[in-house]
Amino acid sequence: MSRAFSDIAFTPAVRALQTRMGSRAAYARLDHADDARATLTPDEAAFIEARDGFYQATVSETGWPYVQFRGGPAGFLKVLDAKTVGYADFRGNVQYVSVGNLEGDGRVALILMDYANRRRLKVLGRARLVQESEDPALLARLVLPDYRARVERAVIITVQAYDWNCPQHITPRFTAEEVDAAAAPLFADLARAGVAPCADQSAQAASGLRALLRRR
Repeated sequence: MSRAFSDIAFTPAVRALQTRMGSRAAYARLDHADDARATLTPDEAAFIEARDGFYQATVSETGWPYVQFRGGPAGFLKVLDAKTVGYADFRGNVQYVSVGNLEGDGRVALILMDYANRRRLKVLGRARLVQESEDPALLARLVLPDYRARVERAVIITVQAYDWNCPQHITPRFTAEEVDAAAAPLFADLARAGVAPCADQSAQAASGLRALLRRR
């Protein structure tokens, strides 16, 4: 964990609970770390821009947290510099809960998941909303020309802190693309064995697996 993250997340109440539970000593060293690690490195940037979705928490004026999943093509969340990330805000169900919250309180928490490799990056930041009329060049950097979605605004987040979380309790899950890549060698083996491919890939996988089992 970084000192920047603990400075924000470890409130007096959290520190008191850590003391009662016996973990405070293990984290106390962060208070004296020279490097706050509040600036994204190439490792964080590569991870962020490979995601096709993330969870975003905002805070309402009544103090309630609101968590929303933001999704799009891989790379729609862009690293603009070592302290800034941003994304084009696609039109959704027009409830505008997150946007309304951000207009009153820019604090956000992001969780970015790589389920297949059991990796998790947490980001704390301050967000601002930017309309296309205010900065068309910025919107142009964030828009994905090949993704057919209406963009209503940009959300620009100044990173305050980040933390790589441990993989404990993360259940591995895989996207269709990851499954296809993992199954490709099997499909190649089946083709060499003379197993006829099916039009539908899921049917092809099932047929191929059944054929493989029959040969055993």
